[in-house]
Amino acid sequence: MNRHITLKQFRYFLAVAESDSVAAASRMLNIAQSAITKSVLELEDALGLQLFERSTKGMRLTPEGHRFLVKARRVIGAVADATRGIHQTTATLSGNIVIGVTSLVAGYYLSEVIARFKRTCPGVELQVVEDAPPFLEHLLINGELDIAIMVSNALGEPQALVTEILTRSPNRVWMAADHPLTTRDEVSLAECVEHDQITLQADRIEVMLRQVWTRHQLKPRIALKTTSLEAVRSLVGVGTGLTILPDFLYRPWTLDAEHVEVRTLRDSIPTVDVGLVWRRGSQPRPEVLEFIEVARDQSRLRRPLA
Repeated sequence: MNRHITLKQFRYFLAVAESDSVAAASRMLNIAQSAITKSVLELEDALGLQLFERSTKGMRLTPEGHRFLVKARRVIGAVADATRGIHQTTATLSGNIVIGVTSLVAGYYLSEVIARFKRTCPGVELQVVEDAPPFLEHLLINGELDIAIMVSNALGEPQALVTEILTRSPNRVWMAADHPLTTRDEVSLAECVEHDQITLQADRIEVMLRQVWTRHQLKPRIALKTTSLEAVRSLVGVGTGLTILPDFLYRPWTLDAEHVEVRTLRDSIPTVDVGLVWRRGSQPRPEVLEFIEVARDQSRLRRPLA
């Protein structure tokens, strides 16, 4: 068995994992599909693991693939850190940064960014404040936070803040594996409204979705509103209702016995953008600027790499 693993294999694996398709990864990387397929197969052979489930609908990560995805991002991140370290000195930076984050975003973006920042800037102390979006905006405007990572396209006072998108996540429909709509590759909002809805009350996602229903002149039947993402997963999984949520929250390997399927929406609705937010007119200190750079680097690892 060939045990030699290359950085190219890591990059091709990440591209396929993030796009769910060899064809899409091929277009984004401008690499032949055969080369990507060969690279992924060689990687699976070297690891002795099946990283993807292949079907006519694309490539979906297996549980082993999801675990390897975390490690692959760390490897590419470490390479990026080492490369950046050649051109600039960050180890001498000191001081402290106060970072705001919402509970929903914290579980998916904060840990990786902080881990990388601590490796590159060990002399900088980080303080994290977790709260609801309106209060984080208040703290940013008052200068009590240096920066925040949050849903950036649903701000209450956008004129007072600067935003930089880290990731743009499309919304899809979540449903139980045995739901009648799973027979379709795409579903419409009109079809969704015929079934009970489970609404997640977090990070203004409910507000954004309510605007979508209103714009399409639809009145959904809300079976339950909850602030718990795990409750949404469980309720959808047992068939209590459907939900529409951004892709970055969909983590199939965290589900228990009841499985949740996702389907693309036929209607065009706004994405949910997660990004950096800071006060307009402020001059970020060097350590804050470095945190921004690290967050930018980390966001690139979540997209297919060129």
